[in-house]
Amino acid sequence: MRLSGSITALATPFDASGELDLHAWQRLLAAQLEGGTQGIVVAGSTGEAAALFDLEYDTLLRTAVEFVAGRIPVLAGTGLSSTARTIEQTRRAGALGADAALVVTPPYVRPTQQGLIAHYRAVADDGALPVVLYNVPGRTGTDLLPQTVGELVSHPRIVGIKEARNDTGRMAELLPLRSEGFTVLSGDDPTACRAMLAGADGVISVASNVLPGAFRKLCDLAREGQVEQASTWDRRLAEVCEFLGVEPNPIPVKALLARQGIGHGLRLPLTPLSAHHVAQADAMAAAVRELEYACGTAAA
Repeated sequence: MRLSGSITALATPFDASGELDLHAWQRLLAAQLEGGTQGIVVAGSTGEAAALFDLEYDTLLRTAVEFVAGRIPVLAGTGLSSTARTIEQTRRAGALGADAALVVTPPYVRPTQQGLIAHYRAVADDGALPVVLYNVPGRTGTDLLPQTVGELVSHPRIVGIKEARNDTGRMAELLPLRSEGFTVLSGDDPTACRAMLAGADGVISVASNVLPGAFRKLCDLAREGQVEQASTWDRRLAEVCEFLGVEPNPIPVKALLARQGIGHGLRLPLTPLSAHHVAQADAMAAAVRELEYACGTAAA
């Protein structure tokens, strides 16, 4: 398995009472397939994994695996603060049919770089699923350094990295580590085009929840090296991507999904989009419809 292209970190839809909305979940999955998404992540940070009960996690992942039916890879978010629990969660995801595990650096505990090496090797050695490293220091408090990634790439069960730092220097240090067995993926929508034009294999995106067709087009153009066309299209997406950062993820993207009739809110301590951003959300919802229409994909 080699991950590439437009991969969506899916939000988790809830109904008006705060329970899982499986009908909305299936509509979201269908929209991803229709838009050309090339992989999905279930129960990552965008999916509010920390707010899900075990049964809900199982239901979401099982439903996604059954719905997708092998057409695109299904990654499961399995990274937790302890190595033993991460291994247990990765086994759980493997038993439910996931194709790979997206394993964030252990949040809050702030391990050393040697601790990260030992952590990821232990998860990969267990063998439940291929492992995709995930570095997002702004959320976890730990930065997985390129030198550390270099120590991990030789492991046959470690197959890629989602790098959510947005600086060009970091991506430049990671790209030489690419190989047939190890992919480098952007985890930052605003700079994903730049990363792919530099050689990254794709993006694990938040924005593609609502812009699946638009992000597939961006990935195709950038990965084909069509610099001018990709850059022009990226500029058209920039306003929506910027909006998705006005409040902590996934608050803004769930506001846009709600305007598409997919889901009704978030779980505490996350709260709905602030009132002073509502007019902007309405404008962004209209922009999303226009962008998806331009790609031949009708937004829900």
